[in-house]
Amino acid sequence: MSQHLKGKVVVLTGASSGIGKGAARKLAAAGASVVLAARRGHLLQQLARECEAAGGTAMAITTDVSKPGDVERLAGQTLSAFGHIDVWVNNAGVGALGRFEDIPVADHAQVVQTNVIGTMYGAHAALQQFRRQGSGTLINIASALGKIPAPYYSSYTATKYAIVGLGGALRQELRQNDVEDIHVCTVMPMAMDTPFFDHAANYTGHEAAPVPPLYDPEMVIDVIVRLVDLPEDEVIVGMAGKFTNAIHSVFPGLAEKQLGKQTHKTQMEDSPFAAPTRGAVHEPISAGTGVHGGRLEK
Repeated sequence: MSQHLKGKVVVLTGASSGIGKGAARKLAAAGASVVLAARRGHLLQQLARECEAAGGTAMAITTDVSKPGDVERLAGQTLSAFGHIDVWVNNAGVGALGRFEDIPVADHAQVVQTNVIGTMYGAHAALQQFRRQGSGTLINIASALGKIPAPYYSSYTATKYAIVGLGGALRQELRQNDVEDIHVCTVMPMAMDTPFFDHAANYTGHEAAPVPPLYDPEMVIDVIVRLVDLPEDEVIVGMAGKFTNAIHSVFPGLAEKQLGKQTHKTQMEDSPFAAPTRGAVHEPISAGTGVHGGRLEK
């Protein structure tokens, strides 16, 4: 692992589980100073102790990224503690599964508020600081669904398209202003075996079922760690995502038809029946505290 990570100050939202938690552990083990942000503060405190035991410096700040005051406080406390920010990772996100009209509009709205507006709050705070200090890297976690739509993920898909577009627009601004030392990276994973599917609101009538192939989240974690040192504009994680995106660029109708069929079969035909749940869209839940969701082991 690169020695360049030692001493880097990295803000990670969505750090109480999944990709954010795994990235925090790996960055701390490389000697980075990690600022851990999520709604489940008690989990952040536990993770901070793990990160410090691994050799890094860690600070836990309970944060709901959908609230601008929380994000302002996150940036302010980070600067008070460390004086600068090298990398800001917008990783927090929620999802709501089901037919568009079956999902309560309040759930759709909160998915947008968390995934898009929360990312914009974080990006705004980060880029203001990067401009002041003359350098920095913003990493936004989108999804392969930010390139190719899928049924039953309507508002989630919309938010990931928005994050991909935001990253592109920000990179254009930086280029037009001849800014070379500020970078904006967009990461687009395929379905990863994280607790995302335990946290998602679900109105499909079936258990939440990721569209195969399901990948190990360590793949995304390794990409985030790499981007801290070697920024790239866009990275699709998962060979199936890269392949489908390539097909979509030439034959969009064919790629969307295939993904639509596969998603419908996996979620609406093959998955067992289950009662509706609001998941963690509006409030955090106790389930799903690890990096992995455990579905690859089944």
